[in-house]
Amino acid sequence: MTIPALPLPKAADGTPVEMPLLGFGTWQLHGDSAYQAVRDALEAGYRHLDTATMYGNEAEVGRALRDSGVQRDQVFITTKLPAERAGQERRTIEASLRDLGVDAIDLWLIHWPPHRGRSVPVWQAFVEAREAGLTRAIGVSNYDSAEIDELTAETGVTPAVNQIRFGPSLYDPAVLTAHRERGVVLEGYSPFKTTNLHDPALTRIAATHGVDPARVVLRWHIQHEIVVIPKSKTPERIARNADLTNFVLTEEEMQAIDALGSR
Repeated sequence: MTIPALPLPKAADGTPVEMPLLGFGTWQLHGDSAYQAVRDALEAGYRHLDTATMYGNEAEVGRALRDSGVQRDQVFITTKLPAERAGQERRTIEASLRDLGVDAIDLWLIHWPPHRGRSVPVWQAFVEAREAGLTRAIGVSNYDSAEIDELTAETGVTPAVNQIRFGPSLYDPAVLTAHRERGVVLEGYSPFKTTNLHDPALTRIAATHGVDPARVVLRWHIQHEIVVIPKSKTPERIARNADLTNFVLTEEEMQAIDALGSR
């Protein structure tokens, strides 16, 4: 059993784009710590790396990928445009590509909705970047359904992904349904910060499967087909978080975790 991937709209050249459900987050990782954490993640089997212009670590992420020996086409790379860079889209993605040392990224996100109604022109620039082959897919982060609908209505192009703060305690089936009705992949960040890992429901389920509660949370995301990007700089924890293929949550266990969102 392997961690699956979700299909996104095809790249501008017609090639398929698949986003692994498990990724490695790099927020707050800097310098040598960022480099080593990404090396450790790739060694542990992660094939999806999440960074952003504002993280200031794209160069370290790119260097770690090159030094890892893992082929570029085996790794899905996401980076993000800061909202304050509205109007500087092309310059920003070109800088990201230089720092990452790649010809194109797999997914480019608007990190936050720009102020004063600037989402639509930024999104149009994202569409142009995709058509130019600088990124294979485009999406958003921290958007609500109405903001996504505005982009679709004004440009005819729906974001492939919306990355939002997510975890069992934030679970709302209406949010998941809203994304799926629009054909938007839901991606969750801060899965542990939004979750009480000592909750009795999680510790009970973890004990049943002989794993820790963090892995129960990650497995819950994957079985809901929600992309999740845990972050750590501890090699043992990085490897442990990737070890998700030897257990499956039952329907009853999934429902018990879902219920954490209604407390």
